[in-house]
Amino acid sequence: MNPVPSQPVLTLEPLIDAVRQGVEAEACELAGLQKTTSHQFEGRWAGDTTRSAYLFFHLLSGPEWAAVDVFLDETGDGLQGNLALVVDGCALERLGDAPGALAALGRLAVTHLPPGHRTPVTLRLRLEDGAQLVGSAATEFRLKLVIPRRTLREGASSIAELASASVRAFRQVLSDPALPRYLEP
Repeated sequence: MNPVPSQPVLTLEPLIDAVRQGVEAEACELAGLQKTTSHQFEGRWAGDTTRSAYLFFHLLSGPEWAAVDVFLDETGDGLQGNLALVVDGCALERLGDAPGALAALGRLAVTHLPPGHRTPVTLRLRLEDGAQLVGSAATEFRLKLVIPRRTLREGASSIAELASASVRAFRQVLSDPALPRYLEP
């Protein structure tokens, strides 16, 4: 008997379920889920509706300063999404050279995240107040893995497997000896 081929995931809810299954299998707990529906306006009504979901997870055996965030989007062009390791970093004065830090974080993404996927890296700087000294700005970085369209076409089990592999890779990033340089002592 031939196994039934996996069906592509076509709508937001099955995508949410598949991602949750994969992330939660790696000792993560859902901390929040937000669904939104928006309409695109480009100077006039464009007629496009987008449904999005944001999922927030705690790493049960991980540090408080790290989490997993997931963004999923359903548009007229299909589904898309990414999984991100979100880390509260050190103050800007400790971070030092922002381009060098971004390059080092990029190397962590390339080294640990599953190969063959797009892995954007974001470094954010934030002053809590405009009068605050710039060196005390908080940093946050995100290492993302973009869910490829081929994985979405392969179905829920492939999506769950990629989500699990991403969380395992995020844990590897958190234990990499190069990471503490970018964290508060």
